[in-house]
Amino acid sequence: MRFSSAVIMASVAQAAAVAREAAVPAPGPDGRYTISAPGIKAQFIPYGATLTNLFVKDKNGDDIDVVLGYDDIDYYPVDPGHPVYNAIPGRYANRIGNGTYSIDGVEYTTQKNDGDNTLHSGTNNWSFRFWNVTAYSEDSITFSILDKSNSSQGFFGDVESSVTYSVTDSTWKIKITANSLDQKTPILLTQHTYFNLDAYRNPATPLIWDHTLHLPYSSRYLEADQGALPTGKILTAEPGSINDFASAANLKFGHSRKDPKFQGNCGANGACEGYNGYWLIEDAPKDAVVLTLASEFSGVKAELKTDQPGVVIYSCSWMDGSADVKSTQGLEGGKNSKVVKSSCVAIEAQDYPDGINRPEWGRLDKQIFGPGQTYVQETSWTFGLI
Repeated sequence: MRFSSAVIMASVAQAAAVAREAAVPAPGPDGRYTISAPGIKAQFIPYGATLTNLFVKDKNGDDIDVVLGYDDIDYYPVDPGHPVYNAIPGRYANRIGNGTYSIDGVEYTTQKNDGDNTLHSGTNNWSFRFWNVTAYSEDSITFSILDKSNSSQGFFGDVESSVTYSVTDSTWKIKITANSLDQKTPILLTQHTYFNLDAYRNPATPLIWDHTLHLPYSSRYLEADQGALPTGKILTAEPGSINDFASAANLKFGHSRKDPKFQGNCGANGACEGYNGYWLIEDAPKDAVVLTLASEFSGVKAELKTDQPGVVIYSCSWMDGSADVKSTQGLEGGKNSKVVKSSCVAIEAQDYPDGINRPEWGRLDKQIFGPGQTYVQETSWTFGLI
């Protein structure tokens, strides 16, 4: 029996695909891929290239899980709230104003899934998709995705992307790359990580406000409207003001809670408490720690290094207490068992939100990529004790 060259080539391609898949080890019995190094253990699932658990040492030498998530990995794809727990949204993270952008005089329309704006590229962004595991070892894992043209409304051209997570000596490293294969397109990516450094074990409070936050190179921030969309203005936080985290290393995250403007500081016509904005990182030395989050209760501090020009900080104002914390978190007797409002903080290293619509910021060449151009982000979190 003879076969056509097309059939033979298809069979070879299928066999190669099977071989590639077979070369990647399966996840553990719980469905998670685990990587570890001294002082740190991280677990992941392919859905959204998501970090599900991150264990570090507290002041008592115990392993505590300092990121949010679910025990049941099958719940991630069906969660109607979809808070983007520790996933990679893309191809353009954060907001696009009015659901439109232009490249070379051509206007594109994107899905308005956040009021009048597009958030994280809409409801089929990369955090909703299953990525491929393309490399895996005891201390590293790589996820990859091919984002076909217009898979998310208004984002044309095929994009290949990968994220490599690795751990070493109490440090979690994140390297994201992306390439547009056939035309210019917006690319802006981040690891959308949610922290509670107490692992919801502080009997005094599940809230995040007693953590300290220091951004030594971030006295300026983007003004935002009531929908958390940047207005175009860049403001300076005066020492001691609500948005100041640069003037001192020991400022409580909730240092301005008694200020009448704290309720509504992040918009929504007064409904958003705390923070949901972007701080610029400016004049930081190479490899400097640009952000430190710390908890006196657990003794844990988390230090951020990144090549990105700023960071989004969101204080979980929209958490409504309906979601459970993981079984690795909380207290006996059911105390601190729910993810309530202001009980976590999402920290997202990235480029300027809506920068594709703000040419005055000079970010277009960092947010629009064509064939032959590569998007790269390198970010790390190092965990230690206060």
